[in-house]
Amino acid sequence: MFPDKMDRLYGAVVLGGGFFGAALATHLGRGGARTLLIESRPELLGRASINNQARVHVGYHYPRSYLTGLRSRVNAPRFVEEYRDCIHDDFTHYYAVGRSYSNVTASQFKRFCDRIGATFASAPPDVVRLFNPALIEDVVVVPEYTFDAVRLRAHVERDLAGAGVEVAVNTTAQRVTAPLDGWIDVVHASGANEGVARTRQVFNCTYAGLNRLHAASALPIVPLKHELTELALVEPPSALSRAAVTVMCGPFFSMLPYPARRLHTLSHVRYTPHASWTDSADGPYVDPDVRLAQYSRHSHFPHMVRDAARYLPAMRECRHVESLWEVKTVLPRSEVDDSRPILFSHNHGMPGFHCVIGSKMDNVYDMLQQSNDLQPIAGLAP
Repeated sequence: MFPDKMDRLYGAVVLGGGFFGAALATHLGRGGARTLLIESRPELLGRASINNQARVHVGYHYPRSYLTGLRSRVNAPRFVEEYRDCIHDDFTHYYAVGRSYSNVTASQFKRFCDRIGATFASAPPDVVRLFNPALIEDVVVVPEYTFDAVRLRAHVERDLAGAGVEVAVNTTAQRVTAPLDGWIDVVHASGANEGVARTRQVFNCTYAGLNRLHAASALPIVPLKHELTELALVEPPSALSRAAVTVMCGPFFSMLPYPARRLHTLSHVRYTPHASWTDSADGPYVDPDVRLAQYSRHSHFPHMVRDAARYLPAMRECRHVESLWEVKTVLPRSEVDDSRPILFSHNHGMPGFHCVIGSKMDNVYDMLQQSNDLQPIAGLAP
């Protein structure tokens, strides 16, 4: 529900109540700015923040991007400390390196870990025997965790309240305009009620929906690649009930605990994406939510598990419970080296209007640091 007054002055308005938007709103509120967070859904962290693997990256997943791996290695301990009540670490994580079709060898993967200071150990013989030696070169144990998305939502809500952030759910930002020098109007709607929030700074953190507002406001379209993705929720094989498995680094699979449902996620580089397209200034805008809603959602789980069992025969015992469907959005340059940089475009087509995309929970701190580079955002009285 929107705050009492539909038309108010704010130091900052954040659009998008996912993890990045909520963290940024909290950061701005703690800094003294009167901050409004607008979310179109009835609850926060209800889309990409919950419909994902819930992996807390510690760097291992990005051996082809030294910078991404290093930033995860630096940020992960801070994330784990700050959100300790949301962290799930009661399992063992095995990283396996494929012999064929892998972009790295086992020795290259280990050198990468040494370079970024990420520890690993050889997997015990009984675990190594679970893998197909003809297809897997080596298996190591790494300290990598997952998070409980439901607990994370509760933690984020407490942070927002403590920072004095006003939160408007079931509210959609329809367009932005610049009516006066130094001010931006955010035109929003909640059901039949419309209003305008006037502010000094706007942060568009709507992830896959980033360009929806840009298209409606005649702002430049950001080149983004979108994928319709399926993340299978499974009951794992008994031998792996307290384990996670990630096969590196190519057209392989991952299986990780998903604490919010007490299940595991199964994803596959080849079969998790069902369709893809790119936002471009040259073509008509395609709304990701509309495309997701219209998609038939025929599961690729049989293909995922069949291929996974080639590398880890015990995967044949996986039982598919259901699937999480979502739009995954990345910067096109990430396709080259699997890097996951954040996007922080300052003054995007309008002074004071900024757009933000982050791809991993832990790099939220890099985003917050970039927000500090803006001029101080003054608080405004109600």
